[in-house]
Amino acid sequence: MNNPLQQTIEALAKEKGIEPDVIITAIEDAVLTASRKYYKSDENLRTKFNSETGQVELYAVKRIVEEMTDPTTEIALAEAQELYGDEAEVDMEIEFPKPTDVLGRIAAQTAKQVIFQKVREAERDNVYDEFSDRLGEVVSGTVKRFENGDIIVEAGRVEALLPRREQSRAENYTAGDRIRAVIKEVNKNTKGPQLIFSRIDPILLIKLFEQEVPEIYDETVTIRGAVREAGDRAKVAVHSRERAVDPVGACVGMKGTRVQAIIRELRGEKIDIVEWSDDPITFVMSALSPARVLRVTIVDDVSRIIEVVVDDAMLSLAIGKKGQNVRLAAKLTGWRIDIKSEDEKRAEVEAQFADLENADESGSLTLPGLSDAQLIKLSEAGLDTADLILDATTERLSEVTGVDEETALQLHAAVREQVAAVELATAEAAKLAEHDADAAEAASDGETPAETAENAEASPETGSLTDEVDAGDADNDSATGSEESVSENVSASEEAEPTGALPATVAPDDESTGEKDSG
Repeated sequence: MNNPLQQTIEALAKEKGIEPDVIITAIEDAVLTASRKYYKSDENLRTKFNSETGQVELYAVKRIVEEMTDPTTEIALAEAQELYGDEAEVDMEIEFPKPTDVLGRIAAQTAKQVIFQKVREAERDNVYDEFSDRLGEVVSGTVKRFENGDIIVEAGRVEALLPRREQSRAENYTAGDRIRAVIKEVNKNTKGPQLIFSRIDPILLIKLFEQEVPEIYDETVTIRGAVREAGDRAKVAVHSRERAVDPVGACVGMKGTRVQAIIRELRGEKIDIVEWSDDPITFVMSALSPARVLRVTIVDDVSRIIEVVVDDAMLSLAIGKKGQNVRLAAKLTGWRIDIKSEDEKRAEVEAQFADLENADESGSLTLPGLSDAQLIKLSEAGLDTADLILDATTERLSEVTGVDEETALQLHAAVREQVAAVELATAEAAKLAEHDADAAEAASDGETPAETAENAEASPETGSLTDEVDAGDADNDSATGSEESVSENVSASEEAEPTGALPATVAPDDESTGEKDSG
């Protein structure tokens, strides 16, 4: 039968989730440390745990040598042979027992501290080995206590920290509440908590969709991106590997049952589910939902700048409350979005035409770096239009004007920029004319443009890329006419939000737009 100390060791090992040998080694090291403090000698001390008696035995180890020089660590061969006979040989070690019952209270306290330290180190190593490969995984736990705004969560036999910065402002907890969070960080250092949880990381949203949507779990539908402003709104871009599977409908579920479960877990956070596309124009139009976009133009493909024009009635909805909608869309797509209303774009195009008309009235093209005499030479040589100048070679321009080849290249570039500006303004004017014609046709049918935008918002086209579900509408099944879609829910406060204080352009990493809503 095991002795009481052996039983205690096994019980402690089971409770802490570590091996009994770890605790036995800790006890041996603790007694060795205490013995060295008590004896204060240079002896080579060694400890062994006797599992039969439950005692830790202490020995002074001496090495057999031909001639002894240090009596504390060495023993002469002749003396060793007197003790053990001819079996004693040079370089063998002999253990001499030493008493441990004389160590006293201070030594026992030292041994206790060493044991606790060794056990804690073993626990931390076990926790690190267990959770280091589980970063980004969603785990469940129980709220145990609160420390200066931080929440201590008990997840099995491990305590984790949910810092205030990783908590959603829409959530409140009390001791004993069940909580699900994502493992964000695992520390191995001896100070501070080992596990850091998060409730605001977009990974949490992705993992919740994987748990609720079977098509995502079996990778028929993939999540290509997710962004959040925890407690307020989130956007998720999904893509289907099979043409027969609607990715948005699969994530929403029948009457919104799947997405409603996620919304309840996130305490009412609104979720926009949009279809991902490798075409940036289509993707940006989808990401700005529920707003309806008139047209999208790529301004700079290298810098990833894109211009979006929406109807005047849709401008506040496209921007969102304090710029939230366009800010999340910029983060989701990775493009810098410059959003304008129809009236703003029309005024911009009219200003460009006015500049062009002024340039025509003032004379002709602007050719930097040329004097009046050189301009006359160009005209006399028949190079008096933009097309003729662009068709001429740099050598021809240099010969006529008497400038070097570099200046001739700059002339070509200046003329090309002015021609491009004219073509762009002409194209924008054509688009505006087409839109005005559509508006006039709608007016002839007795419907104003504003009513057209409202009707488009209230009755989205079949196959809409966005389904926004409000947590408060979970029980209102009569508000939808189809089991495969969820009605778009747009708050009146967002639609009426003033936009005068918002920047015209939102970059993907723009965090400064608007003040954080205090709720």
